[in-house]
Amino acid sequence: MCCKFYLHKGMGRKAENGHPWIYSDEINGYDGEYKNGDIVEVYNFKEQFIGKAYINDASKIALRIMTRDKNEEIDEEFFSKRFKMSWDYRKKVIDTSSCRLIFGEADFLPGLTVDKYEDYYVIQIASLGMDKYRELIVKILLEDFNAKGIYERSDIASRELEGLEQKKGFLTAPFDTMIQITENGVKYYVDIENGQKTGFFLDQKENRKAIHRICKDAEVLDCFTHTGSFALNAGIAGAKSVLGIDVSEHAVDFARKNAELNGLSNRVEFQCHNAFHLLPDWAREGKSFDVVILDPPAFTKSRDTVNGAKRGYKEINLRGLKMVRPGGYLVTCSCSHFMKEDLLKETLRDAAKDAKRTLRQVEFRTQSADHPILWNSDESYYLKFFIFQVI
Repeated sequence: MCCKFYLHKGMGRKAENGHPWIYSDEINGYDGEYKNGDIVEVYNFKEQFIGKAYINDASKIALRIMTRDKNEEIDEEFFSKRFKMSWDYRKKVIDTSSCRLIFGEADFLPGLTVDKYEDYYVIQIASLGMDKYRELIVKILLEDFNAKGIYERSDIASRELEGLEQKKGFLTAPFDTMIQITENGVKYYVDIENGQKTGFFLDQKENRKAIHRICKDAEVLDCFTHTGSFALNAGIAGAKSVLGIDVSEHAVDFARKNAELNGLSNRVEFQCHNAFHLLPDWAREGKSFDVVILDPPAFTKSRDTVNGAKRGYKEINLRGLKMVRPGGYLVTCSCSHFMKEDLLKETLRDAAKDAKRTLRQVEFRTQSADHPILWNSDESYYLKFFIFQVI
């Protein structure tokens, strides 16, 4: 018989309204026996059913809801239906040659990420409850999606909060983990074994395409270029010249290989620099560009460090704004969930004021459609992306 969990009076309102998480301090008690990772039933203090969830009492997020249907079993059929629903959605809204197939809570499979790179799949499991279904997930990808190979990138610190070890490796027969993909007409090598996240930043797919129209015949600077994705999109779009900079020599070497792959080495150049050090020097020298792109790593991953992150975002945007020629364009973004949209806007406004520049918004975007934002789960909204004309 399924163990039943009951919440404190006044607790669980967010869960009742569709949020998939229930924290340990919301739980009043339970009836029955369970082991961490089991599926249990969740009820409010009035004993009204909320959902079926997997339990981990070692985690601050003790319960993660899998279904709101009391009669639905969490089995192979359940996972097959969830995967099919996710795939059908993506076929409607995005180019699926390479895309995120499962985006955790936003696809009603909390703790699971699945990325598709052509015919190869990378999975990332963040929670104990989902860890139990690894073999089932692999089976579905092989049988329903004809995966040529599957690799696991569960080498993330959040697993340790669940009492799990970080892990990575092949889940099928070994294969070449350097995969070539094409996105927006740009070819990339993707290192799914050692690259950032699961090998590539798929969440910027549509944003990379959005810069094409402002980059034709432009001189472009791409800061925090990583493996060159924005820089290469600028090059494909017809930029006169592109310079991508990154503090990592490994990333710069990788970006150069991607430029060569696209026949862009004559117009798209990459150098190893720290943007925070370089931009002030170049501004003093009077160096400027038609388009400046800022795609920094997340400066904050918790509420506690938001103030420091705000200073970081202001500083880099102030420096970037000073590098844009009058009438040129600034492309800037934040990939931190905790850097809320209003706070980022305020920070950009302050940076423009200090730089004595006026921002005219061309476009505001979020993460690509294969990373859907679930309105019941604010955590699924993290990427904010702006294009401004700088006057």
